[in-house]
Amino acid sequence: MDELERDIAQVPEKSRKEEARLHVKKRPNTDMEQMKERFARLLLGEDMSGHGNGVSSALALSNAITNLAASVFGKQNKLAPMPEHLKNRWRKELDWLLSVTDNIVEFVPSQQQGKDGSNMEIMVTQQRRDLHMNIPALKKLDAMLIACLDSFEDEEDFWYVAKDADESEKGVQRLDRWWLPTVKVPQGGLSDETRKWMQHQKECCNQVLKASMAINAQVISEMEIPETYIDTLPKNGKSSLGDSIYKSITDEYFDPGEFLSSIDTSSDQNIMDLKNRMEASIVIWKRKMNQKDLKSSWSSSISTEKRELFEERAETILLLLKQRFPGLPQSSLHISKIEYNRDIGHAVLESYSRVLESLANTVMNSIEDVLYADEVVRNPPLEMIKKNELMDIVAGQSPRGKPMLLDTMGWGMDQGKMEMNGSSSPVRILIKAKMSYIEKLEAYGLRSPTARH
Repeated sequence: MDELERDIAQVPEKSRKEEARLHVKKRPNTDMEQMKERFARLLLGEDMSGHGNGVSSALALSNAITNLAASVFGKQNKLAPMPEHLKNRWRKELDWLLSVTDNIVEFVPSQQQGKDGSNMEIMVTQQRRDLHMNIPALKKLDAMLIACLDSFEDEEDFWYVAKDADESEKGVQRLDRWWLPTVKVPQGGLSDETRKWMQHQKECCNQVLKASMAINAQVISEMEIPETYIDTLPKNGKSSLGDSIYKSITDEYFDPGEFLSSIDTSSDQNIMDLKNRMEASIVIWKRKMNQKDLKSSWSSSISTEKRELFEERAETILLLLKQRFPGLPQSSLHISKIEYNRDIGHAVLESYSRVLESLANTVMNSIEDVLYADEVVRNPPLEMIKKNELMDIVAGQSPRGKPMLLDTMGWGMDQGKMEMNGSSSPVRILIKAKMSYIEKLEAYGLRSPTARH
């Protein structure tokens, strides 16, 4: 060890500093390397094997934004601030992906003053108008959602309880969101101030949701319909919709709300099937009105005015479905448009607005979970009250101070327990029936606040 120290000491100090400087220069820049790898993947269409089997640059960029959002927001199922490292990653990598739109430009007229003082009109480049307007708007919506989550940092009026917690510690959760942590609120519910503030946050998220939905719908409407999708369509709207739906759409009197109430919307599959049928019929009617297809199989005896009316009704149904079920997957038409889209600007706007739409819907649902828990605690459903009384009976307690059936019959609890051990006791049958009813309530998730929380 002493010999090694002597050898190091004999090396001139200047040489040691030079070696250290070269070592620092060779150390890779992490952000730069990540950015190079990300853009290399995009240029190769996500195919790093070199076989040339990648997708288009537009689709690769759309997938990159979608995958980034999924990795950052995928576990954001609570009203709590995002972890700082995820927030920084989202901003950094999103800026990389959005930077490609800086070079998507168009020529616009501009005034330039010459040396002699005269003004002349010249053409200059500027970011394409739709990108110039919508990207700053989407960034603002993005910041609003993250600020909304940050505002719950010091919130103490509600909290979350794990699914595997004790029965007495569990909170409330809607049945259609059973896989998420349950929400716990104080015994008397939220304070009036907190409740009003939560409603305000919900309205803000709703505005973000509507704005991102509008941008997404506009971008998708500007994408061309691929021929591969058109080839799968029937030749008339009636075949696409089916006899029952077609009759409702083409009826002289049409009420969108009444129409939706008559349709089975109990599952996402039914809703998506209706949405796909409506979009397919709109495409068929538009093609016939624009006479883009002169084949005899596309001809129809229906007038253009009626087709326009049917198309307007179908678009109204689609709008209502979008508003009532914002968390639906993309339709067949939208998937086909995104897959075959070659416009990088459209790809960026569509994917960015779509992930913000999904995040806004997630935050809104989380806020509604808290408000639902507050409502259940303040106004328990009748079934829950009944179950509490049944649980009191089984435990041998009088519900709400009422005399028990055993007491009115002159039986003591010891005698009741003794009789329940018998094979033919009517009390045993009564208690067993009550327990069976409780089990049914448990099977349907109708648990009382005290039992679930």
